[in-house]
Amino acid sequence: MYKRSIQGWLKHIDFILLDVLALQLAFILAYAYRHGGMPYASDRYKSLAIMLVVVDILIAAVFNTMHNVMRRGYFVEFMQTLKQVLVVLGVITLYLFAMRSGDVYSRITVFLTACLHLVLGYATRLAWKPIVRRIGQKNIKKASMILVADERQVPEILGQVSATDNVEYVGIVLSNRDGTGEEISGVPVVASLGTAADYICREWVDEVFVYPAQLTDIEVHRDAFYKSIEEIINDAGEETADRDLEAEAGEPATVSALIEACRQMAIPVHIRLPISATGERNFIEKVGGYTVLTTAANFASPVQLALKRLMDIAGGLVGSLVALVVIAVVGPKIKRESPGPILFKQTRIGLNGKKFQVYKIRSMYMDAEARKAELMENNRVSDGMMFKLDWDPRIIGNKIVDGKQVTGIGEKLRSGSWDEWPQCFNVLMSQMSLVGTRPPTVDEWEKYKYHHRARLSTKPGLTGMWQVSGRSRITDFEEVVRLDTEYINHWSLGLDIRIILKTVKAVFMKDGAM
Repeated sequence: MYKRSIQGWLKHIDFILLDVLALQLAFILAYAYRHGGMPYASDRYKSLAIMLVVVDILIAAVFNTMHNVMRRGYFVEFMQTLKQVLVVLGVITLYLFAMRSGDVYSRITVFLTACLHLVLGYATRLAWKPIVRRIGQKNIKKASMILVADERQVPEILGQVSATDNVEYVGIVLSNRDGTGEEISGVPVVASLGTAADYICREWVDEVFVYPAQLTDIEVHRDAFYKSIEEIINDAGEETADRDLEAEAGEPATVSALIEACRQMAIPVHIRLPISATGERNFIEKVGGYTVLTTAANFASPVQLALKRLMDIAGGLVGSLVALVVIAVVGPKIKRESPGPILFKQTRIGLNGKKFQVYKIRSMYMDAEARKAELMENNRVSDGMMFKLDWDPRIIGNKIVDGKQVTGIGEKLRSGSWDEWPQCFNVLMSQMSLVGTRPPTVDEWEKYKYHHRARLSTKPGLTGMWQVSGRSRITDFEEVVRLDTEYINHWSLGLDIRIILKTVKAVFMKDGAM
């Protein structure tokens, strides 16, 4: 899921708060010069101090006076500060006149406050900018971004990125030729237009930035895109079609085809020029110094993601305590029946293709992975995109006795989902979330087509839409993808809470446990 950056006046709330502090300091100094003491000791001047705060914030919000504050030079910054001071002074003067309080307050105090506000406000802005840049260089989490552009435009685009931008170009795709293996301004050319979609699908890529040479380059014709895929499938087979449209179709790949492929993979795409909608959610924002139209399956504000993370931490702490208790209770029995570690670690694919180690209580014998191939013919998921058996002999305690299938401790752990509690450790490490999509194994991920990649656009979760919609009864992987995509497209904190409540009910009723 795409994390949308803060927009509007809230983006520079730090500068606004500093300006409020500068205004209050100016008011204190002006009052001390004219009257002596502190203005807050007087009820009248205390009310004026509050009014100054309210007016200063409202003017900054309504007129967006901090717009592009990090890119403004000394003179432009001075003029913007002067504008802010004069508007605040004008509003306060009108307020005092309307309230007929002009004779109650000292004019010297009011006008001296404005003069000091100009000096202090300008000084604080100049002093804060380098601090923001240093903090940004160290702490801003930068998105791994692929740049798609004509070779002539690349140096200019790379030069637009500032230290405070949350952008890091990790690769380039040239729209005018195949430059794979070359470097431009220190950034490698990682693929051609024909191989770019497959590269993005397989590598850890967060976003794609498209800088078209002309508007026609990004006209998306989905019917033509799908028709070309069908022709490739008929001629060369489905796997080849997914790998390289350019080579197999016999026609040059286009930027619009790459945009369509990214849409299927739910990769956020930033396009410099406005075009017709190509994704579920579209909005205008700033990326690398350019105004772009961003298309994504869905987006979340920083506040929403912070609340989701707080839920994860709270749930992860409780779940980790439960996991420790379960491990202490069942661990000795697992050791007796199947010598080896109590916890099972497996490489899974997480957000945007990043690999991580998922933790579970081991419910299978140590040779379970080695025996997977011989049991593949019994897989309930016919397309092989997931691996599920009706009765799995690899589970600890499962055996045939007098021709009958007997279950043991492993099946009990799995039927009650007790084996999954250690995944709360992954939640605390921010590798997983309480609610998300099922993290695929590496071999499952390697079979993914473009639209399957959409499942990786959000953090994997302990539970999700497919878990509360039948879980083990769902044997069609495309149905799992549909449910996960539905979750991503309609995500909200309320939806997460509803899924958690349904999961609790499903676990206690053992409804379709995997």
